[in-house]
Amino acid sequence: SPLLSLTTAMNMACVLFGLTPEESLRGTTVNAARALGWEKDLGSLDIGKTASLALWDIDHPRDLSYYTGGRLCAALYVAGNYHDFTN
Repeated sequence: SPLLSLTTAMNMACVLFGLTPEESLRGTTVNAARALGWEKDLGSLDIGKTASLALWDIDHPRDLSYYTGGRLCAALYVAGNYHDFTN
């Protein structure tokens, strides 16, 4: 897909395909890792997995599917390395 926004893709999954926000989030995490064959290392927060995660400036996980066009990601941990986006 030519989309550059994960949150827009999540919104479209809910609006166009009837997924709940929880299903949309699961599709971009656990199910995406499984589809790529990376479920042993990525996709969920479990002991022994690589610490790659996004920190979002939101009140509730459903907000990821609701807001589009904004910059909601405050920081990333990629393989345990911190990247701040607040500045």
